[in-house]
Amino acid sequence: MEPWDPTQPILEIENLSISFFTRAREIPAVMDFSCKVMAGEAMGLVGESGCGKSTVALAVMRDLGKNGRIVAGSIKFKGRDLTTLSEAELQKIRGSEIAMIYQEPMASLNPAMKIGAQLAEVPMIHQGMKKAEAWALARQIVADVRLPDPDRILNAYPHQLSGGQQQRIVIAMALMSKPALLILDEPTTALDVTVEAGIVDLVKALGAKYGTSMLFISHNLGLVLDVCDRLCVMYSGEAVETGQVAQVFTEMRHPYTQALFRSIPLPGADKNARPLISIPGNFPLPHERPKGCNFGPRCDYFEPGRCDAQDIPMEPVPGDRHASRCLRWSEIDWQAPPAKRVAKEKLPVGEVVLKMEDLKKYYNVSTGAFGGGASKVVKANETLSFEAREGETLAIVGESGCGKSTFAKVLMGLETATSGQIMLFDENVESTPIQKRGADTISQVQMVFQNPFDTLNPSMSVGRQIIRALEIFDIGDSDADRHNRMLELLDLVKLPRAFAERMPRQLSGGQKQRVGIARAFAGGAKVVVADEPVSALDVSVQAAVTDLLMEIQRENRTTLLFISHDLSIVRYLSDRVMVMYLGHVVEMGSTDQVFSPPYHPYTEALLSAVPIADPSVTKERIVLEGEIPSAVNPPPGCPFQTRCRWKSQVSGNLCDTVMPPVQHLAGDHQIKCHLSAEVLAKMEPVIKIAAE
Repeated sequence: MEPWDPTQPILEIENLSISFFTRAREIPAVMDFSCKVMAGEAMGLVGESGCGKSTVALAVMRDLGKNGRIVAGSIKFKGRDLTTLSEAELQKIRGSEIAMIYQEPMASLNPAMKIGAQLAEVPMIHQGMKKAEAWALARQIVADVRLPDPDRILNAYPHQLSGGQQQRIVIAMALMSKPALLILDEPTTALDVTVEAGIVDLVKALGAKYGTSMLFISHNLGLVLDVCDRLCVMYSGEAVETGQVAQVFTEMRHPYTQALFRSIPLPGADKNARPLISIPGNFPLPHERPKGCNFGPRCDYFEPGRCDAQDIPMEPVPGDRHASRCLRWSEIDWQAPPAKRVAKEKLPVGEVVLKMEDLKKYYNVSTGAFGGGASKVVKANETLSFEAREGETLAIVGESGCGKSTFAKVLMGLETATSGQIMLFDENVESTPIQKRGADTISQVQMVFQNPFDTLNPSMSVGRQIIRALEIFDIGDSDADRHNRMLELLDLVKLPRAFAERMPRQLSGGQKQRVGIARAFAGGAKVVVADEPVSALDVSVQAAVTDLLMEIQRENRTTLLFISHDLSIVRYLSDRVMVMYLGHVVEMGSTDQVFSPPYHPYTEALLSAVPIADPSVTKERIVLEGEIPSAVNPPPGCPFQTRCRWKSQVSGNLCDTVMPPVQHLAGDHQIKCHLSAEVLAKMEPVIKIAAE
């Protein structure tokens, strides 16, 4: 076998087509896909779910399962065609020369084995390394992935680590045999933005240290800009645009790439003046793809008789290895403003409909395995106070474990408060569990959940689920009345009326979420708690669902409590923002106040962690060290003091011993912090947008 020449691509995929074979038919998943990754290069693969990104990655690993087959094309790794290798030859390459990191870290770890043993196993199997040497290497790589106290971690089981720590171990495992190519499939989707920022920094640093080439799969364009040198945009099984990242972002030459950027909330988007534009229509199913251009039916520049007449090849466009699969790329005015954007009027905010005062929620947990042992108190919410007005969107942000969802449960009546007051209209509801609340109160406060797949009854049609809600809320005088109201609700969430007959399994994620929203508004809800309602959806669907929520809010003057960790969407949607950390409200104010200095040190770190898909934006990099402390054993003094970079600016040991006071700044802006007004005034903006 000839040695590989490092000036050649490390991975070269040419005209790859992959199909899955079912009893009924052959389903083409990827067609005519080509891409090159050079040594030391990071290539991003982006697109919405179902476009074939992960299928390409699994094909490189030659792990397509029983019914997946490569039907055409080649995958060359270091000059060798992987499609022609035997199983034994592939085993030598997998895990040692090509490693893959999956989306869900827990699925890659053995729950019954200690971390050290799982890591040491890799070089022992692949390189025949001795046990003591393998453990020493494992310890070194655990330190490399910036985990504290490596010896404790090597002796821990997977369930004893947080999600971010588990993902770092999976990355360490992939790096144990120093692979030449690392494939990362959405490695940060399930993690908080602060943890994600740390992992992204880590991946970049390790790539540079070990000279590893990367194939980075993501639907988050901001992350791709942070991590990758080049990218390939996929749509419905095909590559539609490829090129150098910053060039594709600023000089895109495919209508789908342009449509993607118009549907993500970049700085400068505004729900009233510059609303997002969602992509019309739906993603085609693999066996129902249109003739000619796959994106044709959803494209603003579609020309009948031309765009649907033939298969469209990738064509080079000006730039560094830049190519596009569009016949009209040279005719389109790429700088023209979008014709579909319609500015909306700002909704005036009404009376206070919801008021919380000094709300506390504590849980008692026992420390024994079966309920014995000493009892401890988990302080999930500490003295929360705020008010929300009619027609207002209040965003609640913070990392997982900060108490956002606990507060939502208390508001909904799924939990009762330990102390404090919740006034809903003129009724005090904090100690009334949901079973004792009247149908009126229940219909007025509704919730839209994070995962649309878990909230619908799989054995009940869509229409029946909405009618069921109407019956519970005692709405309508007859069945016919309720049926008509159900059809109106489907109209409200822009779903065809025919969907009333469909079962949940026949809907896409975005369509299911719309049914969830229709059900929440069935009783004319006045306050809607949306708990991460778009985080499980693709970016173009996200734009449509957020737009829908805004439209319903304008019509019904709903108060929306929007719980999220995605600060780009928060900036776009919300009127006011409440930042939570370990059960405390650490900052609160209008969106403009919270997104510009002075910041609470935690807000500053959150803003710096958000990936932004815009090369003209510069951000200060603040990576939070360590994890959120436990609510069972919070640190004394300020809850954030263990991770704060401004602590040295406070004299004495105030931060370690005294809970900070709430400082009231201009307007209604408040910050819970010991920093003096002079220090706060000197803070610089984290996100800077280059002048146009």
